[in-house]
Amino acid sequence: MSSPPRRKKTARFIEIASQAGVSVATVDRVLNERGSVSAQARAKVVAAARALAVPRLLPDTRHGLIHLDILLPDNPSPFFRRLRQALQQALPLLDQRVVVHLQTVGEKDEAGLLRALRARPYRRHGLIVAAPDTPAVRQALQAAIQRGEQVALVVSNVADLPQAHYVGIDNHAAGRTAGWLLGRLCRQPGRVLLLSSRPDYRGHLERASGCAEVLAQGFPHLRCDQVATATHDDADRCYAAVSHAFKQGQPIAGIYNSGAGSPGIEAALRRYAIHDKVCWVTHELSDDHQQYLQQGLLDVVIDQDPDGQAIKALQQLLATLDMWPVEGEIGPAQFRLYLAENMTPWPYLPG
Repeated sequence: MSSPPRRKKTARFIEIASQAGVSVATVDRVLNERGSVSAQARAKVVAAARALAVPRLLPDTRHGLIHLDILLPDNPSPFFRRLRQALQQALPLLDQRVVVHLQTVGEKDEAGLLRALRARPYRRHGLIVAAPDTPAVRQALQAAIQRGEQVALVVSNVADLPQAHYVGIDNHAAGRTAGWLLGRLCRQPGRVLLLSSRPDYRGHLERASGCAEVLAQGFPHLRCDQVATATHDDADRCYAAVSHAFKQGQPIAGIYNSGAGSPGIEAALRRYAIHDKVCWVTHELSDDHQQYLQQGLLDVVIDQDPDGQAIKALQQLLATLDMWPVEGEIGPAQFRLYLAENMTPWPYLPG
């Protein structure tokens, strides 16, 4: 008995040629990168092969250099240092045609950030940025999108930019998680002190609001007490805020710091909370936080995976530029919870 004909699993050149409206010879030259083919025909062949799910690495339809800009604040906190390191370590893995311009901008220099967001002397194809959510920044990012630049946002989202791709963690969910942890860990009634780095970064507002929501909904023995003054990730400001709260006399049951500056919190707790356990939740598994976890001073760390955000931001830009094979959407980074029992043994900032 004769065996049934073998079923074809992948699209052949003739099918690609038919869908693209070109000859089989043109398909062969494009996919095997042989000979001269017009840019229009090349784009048609690659689009047809992609539509037919051809299981091979397809040639790039672009010619020349691809310019990407990375704009980060000059924030000296461990998280931003780790994020910059992660981006720099990923750059050698990119295609040689990709030229990356990494620039740090003064944290309080909005005018400098707006200048960096304007059109460049070169054609900028994509932009990775961590930026405050202000009207001027939104307008500048919208202008970049209208110029055809792909935008990936890390760390904190910016409102009213549906065309931008946010790859950071869900900050509202992170804040709600902090609230739930504090509600479960704080056995004694009292105040929960909320410290935020900057009110113009949407991520910090989302973290604080998420924490306050959960505490109000499910933990009536705790009262939210948000510090009005931004700490700007500064240890001295954190120390002053926590010290002032202790001096008011009302018991403090917990602290949630959505930014950096933890050495100031540690110093205040050692001075004012000698006999009472204050539950403390903060962000990033930095070297100082690992030490505080081991000492029992810090309870839980919510880490927002700077390495993952760096990779996802680059993947997102390259995917939208048809330079990275990806199936489905590139989702946001996921935060992780660390306690003294499961923290990693290696330094947060290697080297």
